[in-house]
Amino acid sequence: MSDIQIWTTIFIVLSFGAYMTIAWRSRVRETEGFYVAGHGVPTIANGAAIGADWMSAASFISMAGLIAFLGYDGSIYLMGWTGGYVLLALLLAPYLRKWGKYTVPEFVGDRYSELVRTVSAVAAIIVSFTYVVGQMNGGGIVFSRFLNVDITWGVIIAAVVIFVYAVLGGMKSITYTQVAQYTVLIIAYLIPAVAVAQTMTGIPIPQVSFGQILSGLNDLSVELGLQVFTDPFNSRPMIDIFLVTMALMIGTAGLPHVIIRFYTTKTVRGSRWSAFWALFFIALLYTTAPAVGAFTKFNLLQGVNGVSTDNLPQWVQNWAATGLVQVNENANVVNSVSNDPAAGADLTVNNDILVLASPEIAGLPAPIVGLVAAGGLAAAMSTAAGLLLVISSSVSHDLYFRYFRKSAGDYERLFAGRIAMAVAIVVAVVAGINPPAFVAQVVAFAFGMAASSFFPAIVLGIFWKRCNATGAAAGMIVGLGFTIAYMLYTLEVFGLAAHDPVFGISPEGIGAVGALVNAVVTIVVSLLTAPPSRHITDMVESIRYPSVPRHTSAADSGGE
Repeated sequence: MSDIQIWTTIFIVLSFGAYMTIAWRSRVRETEGFYVAGHGVPTIANGAAIGADWMSAASFISMAGLIAFLGYDGSIYLMGWTGGYVLLALLLAPYLRKWGKYTVPEFVGDRYSELVRTVSAVAAIIVSFTYVVGQMNGGGIVFSRFLNVDITWGVIIAAVVIFVYAVLGGMKSITYTQVAQYTVLIIAYLIPAVAVAQTMTGIPIPQVSFGQILSGLNDLSVELGLQVFTDPFNSRPMIDIFLVTMALMIGTAGLPHVIIRFYTTKTVRGSRWSAFWALFFIALLYTTAPAVGAFTKFNLLQGVNGVSTDNLPQWVQNWAATGLVQVNENANVVNSVSNDPAAGADLTVNNDILVLASPEIAGLPAPIVGLVAAGGLAAAMSTAAGLLLVISSSVSHDLYFRYFRKSAGDYERLFAGRIAMAVAIVVAVVAGINPPAFVAQVVAFAFGMAASSFFPAIVLGIFWKRCNATGAAAGMIVGLGFTIAYMLYTLEVFGLAAHDPVFGISPEGIGAVGALVNAVVTIVVSLLTAPPSRHITDMVESIRYPSVPRHTSAADSGGE
């Protein structure tokens, strides 16, 4: 057993033990604790949990890798995800928290109708399943490389751990486990970044020092057949850069597993402060990611440039065993590097390994390599747990009990929610073993679906009283249907042949167009049909203007 495997095992056992202990101590026996942690999570803890929920395997594992190979164009992920969080925190979260319900389908159900609630629940399941596939695959990649476990078994192991702590304690267990996971992932991300920055530039602040290597990185990139790192619009058209950024941004503001986090605080004011702390915790990683991408790419290219294929660095051999790094057997010397297997380069490197491999590429000691592995697993599992809870609540709370077992008690509701989560984990494992694209790309598809379904319905529901149920249902169905159809058209999935993008719009960017389609359909249909009742417009007034008394029904669980 190598030193890397030993240290990886130590960190994974310690971190997993902590997660299980927290889950056991946070177990719940009532639906409010299972779905919204009893509205009792302290502000800073909720901010850290949001940060962990937010920074998935895509952020930890894949984003810096995409920045490394896309260069300037990789900033779409930074701008889209961080800008979207600000949009969510300022535009939507306080109003939804004031409404005071468990789930996004509950909000649109109260605001519009039972039909819209059902459409929303189905959309939440589709979006969350797509998102969780990327997390499961990210976990499998970590296990595959660092513990010599096949990716299939790696996905299964990660799923079993998530199942135990998510099913045991629901939102309460997930929240406090995510606080621990955030601690692990941010330490695992920052320590190697600081160490590499100090080694390469003498300045231990990655956000400041990585600018010193950009000129050399540009020269190396061109020499090995890659695009200039700092040049814009090399990888995709300008229109697609804009649309992908917009899709990620408004998709963020519509993601159900993030929105539900703002229900777990004690007060509306606490929800706002949670948003502030979450933004701080997120910024620690997101401002470091460009530096990690640049440093890792520079070290990678410098280490393989002109090197004989029989004399490549040890990290290449380590990762080649996983199938995520490929060496052209017909090449004698590495003269070209790519992240696209179809490019025929001498060395092909999967985007998803760069952060995990960065300590090895930089020659850092084995304990840091093991720590990064534990951080990658923490990122993947923290987000997966939140997504699985959304699937569970949508199936049990918004569909099953809404239509089949309205009189069910707490015990039956909890049991059904746990069964729904177990089934969701099994399906996610199957899909996570063979994802359709890189981790960050799969996640981007989920954001596009959220953008084209939830965002217009939520925004118009809060800020336009004339919006009615017929318009919202029509908009969500058409917007989401259009987006999924385009993704299927441009991706090679389910045995379907991929087609060229229309007007250069990638499947990651089509969600922004789908959101526009949704909004237009919603507005037109709402204007052509009867306006909502006075009761509904009064409810909308009550969440926007605190001085207006709120009209509640007997079934309303209330808010502030």
